Amino acid sequence: MALLTRARTFAALGLRNVGRVAAYRAGLRLGVHPVQRLRAPGTPRGTFFRPPPALRVEPELARHLPDGAYFGWLREEGEAPPDWHRHVVTGTRADRGDAEWFTLPDFDEAVGDIKGIWEPSRLDWVLRFAQRAVLEGDAPLARLNAWLDDWSAHNPPWRGHNWKCAQEASIRVLHLAVAARLLDQVDTPAPPLVALLEAHLRRIAPTIAYARAQDNNHGTSEAAALFVGGSWLARAGVAEGERWQRRGRRLLAERALRLFAEDGSFSQHSVNYHRLTLDTYSLAELWRRELALPAFDDAVTRRLTAAMEWLRTLTDPRTGDAPNLGGNDGANLLPLTDADYRDYRPAVQLAAALFAGRRAYAGAGPWDAHLRWLGVQPAGELVAAPVSRVFDDGGYAVLHRGDAMALLRYARFRFRPSHADVLHLDFWLRGENLLRDAGSFGYNAGAEMLDYFTGAQGHSTVQVDGREQMPRLGRFLWGGWLRTAHLHDMREVDGATVVGAAYRDAHGAVHARRVELRDDVLRVRDAIAGRAARATVRWRLRPGAWRVEGHTVTDGEHHLTLQADVPITRFALVDGWESRYYLRRTVAPVLEVEVGQRAVVTSEYRWSA
Repeated sequence: MALLTRARTFAALGLRNVGRVAAYRAGLRLGVHPVQRLRAPGTPRGTFFRPPPALRVEPELARHLPDGAYFGWLREEGEAPPDWHRHVVTGTRADRGDAEWFTLPDFDEAVGDIKGIWEPSRLDWVLRFAQRAVLEGDAPLARLNAWLDDWSAHNPPWRGHNWKCAQEASIRVLHLAVAARLLDQVDTPAPPLVALLEAHLRRIAPTIAYARAQDNNHGTSEAAALFVGGSWLARAGVAEGERWQRRGRRLLAERALRLFAEDGSFSQHSVNYHRLTLDTYSLAELWRRELALPAFDDAVTRRLTAAMEWLRTLTDPRTGDAPNLGGNDGANLLPLTDADYRDYRPAVQLAAALFAGRRAYAGAGPWDAHLRWLGVQPAGELVAAPVSRVFDDGGYAVLHRGDAMALLRYARFRFRPSHADVLHLDFWLRGENLLRDAGSFGYNAGAEMLDYFTGAQGHSTVQVDGREQMPRLGRFLWGGWLRTAHLHDMREVDGATVVGAAYRDAHGAVHARRVELRDDVLRVRDAIAGRAARATVRWRLRPGAWRVEGHTVTDGEHHLTLQADVPITRFALVDGWESRYYLRRTVAPVLEVEVGQRAVVTSEYRWSA
């Protein structure tokens, strides 16, 4: 059974993709991959950016400048450049800074989570210093050049951990391009900047097939870097720039049509990776306009418009926050304002202006700063408010009713799932996330934490017989992808918005969930049938002073009551974990209700008007 599950999973991944990954790894192992035959260039040093031609006097933008935070929560320290090989959370240092990148392990327990090393080298600070240089003049520009020179000196081309991932290199290229646009130096890049860009594209290009095989944001980020960096280098007289541009453009179009479904759902089943990829395409489109390059096909624009609508439908318009759904590594490609890391409105507003020619949000706010910094004129027309709808291509049912929103996640896996979160329910009221997803926490935080956050425990769903919904085959790979056995179409019934779905797992257990959202109550009916000896219904609550009163938990304002058609064997409010930001976890209340046999369990969440 295990071998059959693995074989079916690899077939679902796509044999061509599996072959690309195998060829990449075998080539590196045998020392015959083309990237291993490249001769590294010299280390670019010097002045990378010149002073902008004119300063901007815009007090509103100056009041909302980003102050810099790793992963959206950990503040940077000091005026001096950071230690580029030191983990920003744990302080652990990666000491093999002179090693060729392909000789370094993918997961080094001595280093810990490699993203803590990579985070400062994404060069978010390049954008921030460029913004301040535009507003304030010489001092921020001197700091920008000093830090970039220091980064280059301590990260010579293709050596050390910061060159290991081509997507990380691609994010650097995109940030350098935005900085050049802010400083009005796209047409006249300084020689050290040209050399730095060329070193990055020579690292990215030879491994693009591996990125493409992942069917995720790696391929889109690297395609965008080739398109943006290649067209830029072509203008600067670099011979290979035109070839890189053509390849990047072709891949951007192909990836958009493959990874974004017609309804806007994305391959990664993740709100944050959805934003990252949408921002990547927004930058590619801005760059295309900047250099007056041919437009992308209408089919691509339609997919990106749909992707914007998907994110807008899930984003709370009051706070900009959205369900903590799927993988989240702290990525935020365009931190141009002091908006919180979890505020998705700037990304939605930018994409709406670029791909739909409309505004997603009215009035002044952080969502407009992107447009002003990047020179995008918003259209006057405002898109209609989000409505209840089913994104069946990706497996999402979103219920909007007054000030409330509920999201039911169900199984539609054309691409590999990163979380076992089938029939998870997120609930929002007046901008507050009341029933929650635990998040991701860290990708190299140990097996226990990985299982907790990405498995059934980390979601507001039902766990049958204490096992996971799907067998884990690897750190980022689940097997036996679930299929939705039945989907109840969304409809209005007697003053309620109703939707439901069901699945049968590999052991023969069946879970069916029906969600009913009214003006004053959220009612959820869970039916557990088939080969199931016991089941745990888990509701992850917002932090607060919750207490148990019989079969109800309440904080005085909100009341969650559960009933079952069989005896409830356990009704407990326990301390759990949640992670709203990468590598940061906090205690959160979790209601766990257990029944010792197949059952129908009804949950009612009520709130004060």
